Amino acid sequence: MIDRFLTTVDAALRTVFTTHRAEQPCPTVAADATDLTDAEKREAAALMRVNHVGEVCAQALYTAQAFATDNEALRAHFIRAGAEETNHLAWTEQRLKELGDRTSLLNPLWYAGAFGIGLVAGKLGDKVSLGFVVETENQVEAHLDSHLNLLPAGDHASRAIVAQMKDDEARHALNAKELGAIDLPAPVQGLMKAFAKVMTTVAHRV
Repeated sequence: MIDRFLTTVDAALRTVFTTHRAEQPCPTVAADATDLTDAEKREAAALMRVNHVGEVCAQALYTAQAFATDNEALRAHFIRAGAEETNHLAWTEQRLKELGDRTSLLNPLWYAGAFGIGLVAGKLGDKVSLGFVVETENQVEAHLDSHLNLLPAGDHASRAIVAQMKDDEARHALNAKELGAIDLPAPVQGLMKAFAKVMTTVAHRV
């Protein structure tokens, strides 16, 4: 338990306070140059900051769920999924730097909130915990799909990243279903959407 606790703390500090490195190359669109106006850069950066916050929350959820479960195989699954999400963190960080902008100043708060949700979900049982993964990933997939419509048409770099992230989130949801996830009650889904709405609205600016 002490080892699990220290690993969990280490994961939190690394997520919030370090620069991340992707294990896979950043997605690109061949032969498509990105040429944006200043206004387009600001809007693209705001959207990518929101996406980065979403990945910070994903790390928190998976880390908390890995900490909470007593199922070693499921813990390994959560840790592996979190490692895959690190690619998204690195890609969005890189894109924000390219756009001359920054990540959210409230990342420690977002992480703490998502960790709390993940911990509660984990303590409610593995099937419920996996249900949270499915609902979260479904909401994130829909959110990323909307960003493909909102990003400037000429921002091929950001759009390539978002498209790959969307595919990865769909796969994570499918994996959780195959492991036995249950459908969450409608009120719980609604609360998750409300939390996500607050996060995306604030992170767009801060």
